[in-house]
Amino acid sequence: MTAILKREFASYFTSPLGYVYLAVFYGFSGLFLWLTCLTTGAASLSSTFLWMFFIMMILIPVLTMRTMADDKRQKTDQLTLTSPISLFGLVAGKFLAAFAIFLIGALILLIYAVFLSVAVGNAGNVFGWASVWGNFVGIILMGGVFISAGIFISGLTENQMIAAIGSIGANILLCLFDIISGYVPVQWLSDIINSLSVFYKYREFTFGIFSLKNILFFLSLIVIFNFLTMRVIERRRWS
Repeated sequence: MTAILKREFASYFTSPLGYVYLAVFYGFSGLFLWLTCLTTGAASLSSTFLWMFFIMMILIPVLTMRTMADDKRQKTDQLTLTSPISLFGLVAGKFLAAFAIFLIGALILLIYAVFLSVAVGNAGNVFGWASVWGNFVGIILMGGVFISAGIFISGLTENQMIAAIGSIGANILLCLFDIISGYVPVQWLSDIINSLSVFYKYREFTFGIFSLKNILFFLSLIVIFNFLTMRVIERRRWS
């Protein structure tokens, strides 16, 4: 797993992908910070986090589109599939590499919070760190879900563009379950669909509410998507 992690992490910076991803992430986060805080005088980063949530839905698929699809396109996956590395090590390495790049980008939001808290403190006010940490944990968990879903979609095709578009669609669908449930006439089915809504559970974190149930829900989604990716690879290994 460590070898895969190092190789995949390095690959993001041997191509423009890693630099472009971080530049776009930093650019949008700075823009939203300026629009929601600096120009309005607001002392809360909640709106900045919320806007970045929607940007992540589109940006993370660009980060994950090549994880599996590129190997299949170049036929280099055959070497991996015939090597003694475990499926868990392969998927975990690719997931952690993409997650590390995502985390490097997301940490800028905490840096914004530090500078904002200093400005608020100098004005004699109290900065709401509980909301910041809630938003940050929510963003990190959602990032993990989007990454694991993106890697799974990437494993289904060798076309990077299809992987990116499919991942964006999957991310949007995950966030629309609570809306879709309202149009389902069967109550028990509606309740099941609503319970799968990620956006509603993410919103609870933005209010500084740390629910173990919600944390386990997001971690379970990450595990499920990574498990499905392992099954896709296993099917190709023995086909």
